[in-house]
Amino acid sequence: MKAIPELEPTAIRAAHGSIHPAFRDSPQFVHDGLSRLLGVPVIVKVETVNPIRSFKGRGTWVAVQALARDGDIRSDRPIVCASAGNFGQGVAFAAGALGIPAVVFASVNANRAKVVRMRALGADVIEVGNDFDAARGASEAHAARHAAHLLVDGDDQRIAGGAATLAVELTDAADNRTLPAPTVASVPVGNGALINGVGSWLRAAAPACRVVGVQAEGAAAMTMSWREGRPIDTERVSTYADGIASRIAIPAAVALMTGRVDEMRIVSDAELRAAQAELTAELGVTVEGAAAASWAGLLQGPRPSGPAVLIVTGSNV
Repeated sequence: MKAIPELEPTAIRAAHGSIHPAFRDSPQFVHDGLSRLLGVPVIVKVETVNPIRSFKGRGTWVAVQALARDGDIRSDRPIVCASAGNFGQGVAFAAGALGIPAVVFASVNANRAKVVRMRALGADVIEVGNDFDAARGASEAHAARHAAHLLVDGDDQRIAGGAATLAVELTDAADNRTLPAPTVASVPVGNGALINGVGSWLRAAAPACRVVGVQAEGAAAMTMSWREGRPIDTERVSTYADGIASRIAIPAAVALMTGRVDEMRIVSDAELRAAQAELTAELGVTVEGAAAASWAGLLQGPRPSGPAVLIVTGSNV
């Protein structure tokens, strides 16, 4: 596993202390109903009770604060990104707190509720292209033309380091014996920032815990890339789970997966929808399609031998 300063335990611990309180210390508990269904204790980590209803607020806060501190973004130099919706909300929230303009590129087919929320948080949202990766290409061109700073989810390791802080809370609870020690963590995978962050922390703090990534079968570029050990893009994506619908693998994220990820699983949209419905019924919270990947992956098997972590990554449906 390649050492990356932003993903070292000391840096992740420091990131946890720097995150906006709205995103820190999210609910986590063993859910009896899901535990009965899986046959082992299921530790639920709910990352939706915050201003953007998603875990993305952790990593974006860390990255945007660092960029502002270093002078890479200012009131006269916007931050630019591409997003399916949740990442853009996180960037807009953090940039707004600093008085820095944010420009977010989104597909014309992006989730309308997410687009509305990004604008409500102050972002200038530009809709272009038929999918996320087309919007990402437009964001790169825009940043180059306007000498703005481009923040790419999955590429800037401070984003992964911020995302890793949710795993810090899980292992701290295990150390305090308020939660059982996990034997497996099931992680939805889009561009790889979350799983690389979680994998980095767990390798240091809970090395016996397996890290399993889950993707939709219609958006499996990162799974294919991990299996082959090199970035592999797909021509198209086909999944309703927009939060993990990416057809282009980010080389830096693929490289980081080595040593941090034990297994990648692919689930169908039908499995995602069934998992989404089951989680919504069991937890009583809104679960978006991408977030259901964590549960769908655990159900696909083989079933874990001990406590399993299920991350509810977002509720923007």
